[in-house]
Amino acid sequence: MKPPILFLFIFYSFISTSQNLVLNPSFEDHSTYKCIVNLGGFNNGVLDWSIPNHGSTDFFDTCSEDMGANNYNGIQNPKTGSSYAGMYFYTDKNYREYVQGELSKTLVEGKKYKMTFYLSLADKSSYALKDIEVLITEEKLKPCYDSNSCEKVIKPSKVTKKKFKLYSNTEEVYFSNKEIWTEYSFEFTAEGYENYFSIGNFYRNPKTKKQQVVSNSPYFFSYYYIDDVSIEPLEKEVVIETIKTIEEPTIKTNEIHTFKNVLFDFDKADLLEVSKEELNQLYKHLEANLTLNIEIYGHTDAIGLETRNQDLSEQRAKAVSNYLITKGLDVTRITSFGFGSTQPIADNDSEEGQQLNRRVAFKLIEN
Repeated sequence: MKPPILFLFIFYSFISTSQNLVLNPSFEDHSTYKCIVNLGGFNNGVLDWSIPNHGSTDFFDTCSEDMGANNYNGIQNPKTGSSYAGMYFYTDKNYREYVQGELSKTLVEGKKYKMTFYLSLADKSSYALKDIEVLITEEKLKPCYDSNSCEKVIKPSKVTKKKFKLYSNTEEVYFSNKEIWTEYSFEFTAEGYENYFSIGNFYRNPKTKKQQVVSNSPYFFSYYYIDDVSIEPLEKEVVIETIKTIEEPTIKTNEIHTFKNVLFDFDKADLLEVSKEELNQLYKHLEANLTLNIEIYGHTDAIGLETRNQDLSEQRAKAVSNYLITKGLDVTRITSFGFGSTQPIADNDSEEGQQLNRRVAFKLIEN
C-alpha cells in the first residue's frame, strides 16, 4: 500500500465589504403572499420593519395599480425589486411618519460603518428637505412611549431611556430630485449598543430646513419614497491565508470496516443523502491507491422473511457499489455481497441490537 497522502488545505477568513446588516433591506419580504394595497399599510406585514409612532407610513408594491409605481402622490418605480416605502417628512401640522428597521446583530464598539438608503421626492411635494435623520437605538421604539404626541415629531429623549444617537447627512444638500433615486449616506463609529434605527425628520417645523419646489398640490408638505437601506462595515476585505498539512487517515487492508453513516430507510435500498460524504471520502482513497480493490458487504437484522433479508442485503451492498462506480471507480475493482441476517454482531432481541445488525461494511484488498 502507498504511504499516506498529504493534503494541503487553504483556509480563508475575511471581512466582507458587502455585508448588509439590515434585515429585509428593500421591504420585499412580507408576512402574507397577498398584495398589500391599503393606504398606510407599511405596518401591516412588512417583515423586520415597524413604525415608531402612530403615523401611517405607506407601503407600495407594483402588484397594485393604486398603491404601486403610480400612486396618490406621484409616479416612481422601485429602486430594486417590487416594493418601497413612502412617508411624510414634513407637514404644516407637524405630522410625521417614520420607518424603523432592525439589524441582524448588534454593532461592534469602535468599528466604523456606513449607512446608505435611497430617496426620491414625490411629484406632489411642495418642499424638499435637508433635514433627514437616522436615529440609531439600543431598543425598539414603541409608539406613544412617554409622549402624548403620537403622530407628531419624535423627540428621541422622550421615546427611549436606553442609549441612542441621532445621525444626519452632513452635506449641504436638499433632496429635491423627483425623477430618480438619490443616495443618502453617512459614516459613523459604533458604540456597541446599536440594534435598531429609525429614518425620518426629527425636527419640529420651525427648525426644519426646507426648500420650496414646483408642485401642483394645494397643500404644503414633503413626502419621500425610500428604498434599499443598508448598514455595512467599512473595513476593507482582509484575507488571512493559513496552510495546514493534514495526513489522510490510514485505512488498513484486509480488515473489515463498517460504514458509520451509510444508511437506508426501513426496508429500502436507496442511499440517503447523508451517506454520500463518507462514500466520497472512500472513493478519494481508492483513487489515490490504485493497487487496492474493495469488497462491499450488506447485512440486515433478523426481522422479516429470510429471503427478503437476503435480497435487501444484496441490494444495499449493490447500491454502495454502484455509487462508487458512478463516481468513477473501475468496475473491475469492486465486488459486492449480501449476507442477510446470517452474520449478526449484536442481539436481535433489542432495537439497539437490530440497528447495529443493519449495516454495510467493506474490506480493502491489495491487488
